[in-house]
Amino acid sequence: MPTQHSRVTARLMMTPAVLLLLGWMLVPLGLTLYFSLLRYNLLMPGMEQWTGLDNYRYFLTDPAFLDALRNTLLLVGGVLVITITGGVLLALLLDQAFWGRGIVRLLMIAPFFIMPTVSALVWKNMFMNPVTGLLAHAAKVVGLEPFDFLAVAPLFSIILMVSWQWLPFATLILLTALQSLDSEQLEASEMDGANSLDRFIFIVLPHLARAITVVILIQTIFLLSIFAEILVTTNGGPGTASTNLTFQIYALSLLQFDVGGGAAGGVIAIILANIVAIFLMRMIGRNLDA
Repeated sequence: MPTQHSRVTARLMMTPAVLLLLGWMLVPLGLTLYFSLLRYNLLMPGMEQWTGLDNYRYFLTDPAFLDALRNTLLLVGGVLVITITGGVLLALLLDQAFWGRGIVRLLMIAPFFIMPTVSALVWKNMFMNPVTGLLAHAAKVVGLEPFDFLAVAPLFSIILMVSWQWLPFATLILLTALQSLDSEQLEASEMDGANSLDRFIFIVLPHLARAITVVILIQTIFLLSIFAEILVTTNGGPGTASTNLTFQIYALSLLQFDVGGGAAGGVIAIILANIVAIFLMRMIGRNLDA
């Protein structure tokens, strides 16, 4: 058992790291809160004015806010549906014995290590370009008109790009959970006459519930701040069709130079992200207790 002296020593040794971490978080947060209460435009230096909560009212009543909030929810929900569904199917496939399985598993993680900007540019120029893209060539081969993904369905296109990058992560987490399933349960259910679908629904899927919840939590935290894919492909357009909260804050702060409004949007985004995180953490807690 550790003595009182050793515990005090351990706390003293951790204190510098904890203080640095607190400063790293609290100083930017404090400045953001301060700027959110000012009318502060980069084009008018020295003319800052205290406005109180006006920036928050303007941000929340801006019609673009509702579009950005809806697009954020659609983006997060769409990516989660694709990655979890695809991850479960790929995990079941990779759990089977076949030649080259180790190489396939190794290659599965590759998209996750590609920079989001590079991934978005590859999708934009090599796949979704309506003139020279591979999807346009494939459409012409089968006698169809090429589809301009980024102009007609910009948000759906971004969902596909982000899903492709996060699918390996979900697959590996679910595959790890699937490999911990006791094979004797599957054998016993098979002997009792359960078919493959019954075994998947009543044994495999409940076993993967905790892993699915972890994937939802981790991916949601990152998906709420998707930015690079939007910037290099659609730039939030056409109009606000692919603008999420992160891109709206960027546009307000660095394109319209309204630092006060952008800071207020950042605070609102932090509040919404924490609400989502608390909800997901409670969902994980219920799954762990089950």
